[in-house]
Amino acid sequence: MTPAVAAVMLLSALSFATTWAGVVFALQTRGGERTIAAGIGFAAGLMIVLAGAELLPRALSLTAAMSVVAAAAAGAALIWLANALIPHAHLVIEGLPAGAAQVRTAYLVVLGLLLHDLPEGFAMANDYIASPRHGVATAIAIALHNLPEEFAMAVPVAVLGRRRILFGAALLSACAEPVGAVIGLVAVGIAPALHGVFLALAAGAMLFVALHELVPMARLYRHGRAFLLGALASAPVYALLYGLVARVAP
Repeated sequence: MTPAVAAVMLLSALSFATTWAGVVFALQTRGGERTIAAGIGFAAGLMIVLAGAELLPRALSLTAAMSVVAAAAAGAALIWLANALIPHAHLVIEGLPAGAAQVRTAYLVVLGLLLHDLPEGFAMANDYIASPRHGVATAIAIALHNLPEEFAMAVPVAVLGRRRILFGAALLSACAEPVGAVIGLVAVGIAPALHGVFLALAAGAMLFVALHELVPMARLYRHGRAFLLGALASAPVYALLYGLVARVAP
């Protein structure tokens, strides 16, 4: 195992840890709807900042603009296709009768978690190979956004008291980003010249998740101001952590 591969797998373990932390927090306290909406906003904001301020600019520095646009669109299309082939709920149990319908929704949460987390691992691996400093910042940002995101996604299942489903979902979600990182490493290894395309592909997937999944989920909680504040907080948090990483690894 090369040092770069070892570093990527170690960084993906950060998200593994914060995924579990978010789920444990959901079990301890279910939180209010305003808190959940703010957390979803923070998670969505960080994904948009990562894609727009980190992955796409780096892709443009490596690849022609038209190729970047096409790859980003392909990344979004891949997640859309996954949504179509593996339909899942927006992780909010609302207006459903107790019993089988809620349990079905809980299982769909597991699929939703996987669709969210795979492109993040892919993005982190590609960004690290392009620039270790940028990759570290990306990995920390992804790990940070996992805390509120996984908490918000785990709450509906925690409400059901179905701990077996919740722990199974947490395990699959926690493993999804390391798996995505491996896919990213393999992709770069097979076609290193397409590195910029892979970055754009990951950016498109992350933007689709943020806009198509997280924003509608937040709207169901009906606290738009809390969502907006959470989203606005994501940019300075990312700037702060990037500055800290730049000091450690100039």
